[in-house]
Amino acid sequence: MTLEKVEEIIKEIYPKIEKYYGFSKFNKDETPYVETHYNIYARYSGEPEAEGTESSCHAEYDRTDNSIVIYYPNMTSRKHIIQTLVHEYQHYLQSPSWMKRYYDMGFRYDNHPYEVAAYAEESNWKVFN
Repeated sequence: MTLEKVEEIIKEIYPKIEKYYGFSKFNKDETPYVETHYNIYARYSGEPEAEGTESSCHAEYDRTDNSIVIYYPNMTSRKHIIQTLVHEYQHYLQSPSWMKRYYDMGFRYDNHPYEVAAYAEESNWKVFN
């Protein structure tokens, strides 16, 4: 999908997600802002042409600056964008200390309780369509 199309869908859908889920009890001041980026390697390196071996990252919630970053070239459909926004918004709602604690307890991405919950919530994507 093009950057323009992804941004158009975000602009339409994201306010509905914010209204539906509301504020996190861990950050009551503001909901995350959404930004788009070409790829995770370019974002973190600051080098626009940076590439890596694993470029399939769809999105991430950045707790440091309270943002949801959508890697737009990896978005495949309207449904995918909505599911991704719902998923990352769940991370905003979740406890930052427990996110780390679960990893420290030995959970991996594929069985981390917060990731499992965020993936499960994606099934509600039609609420926002």
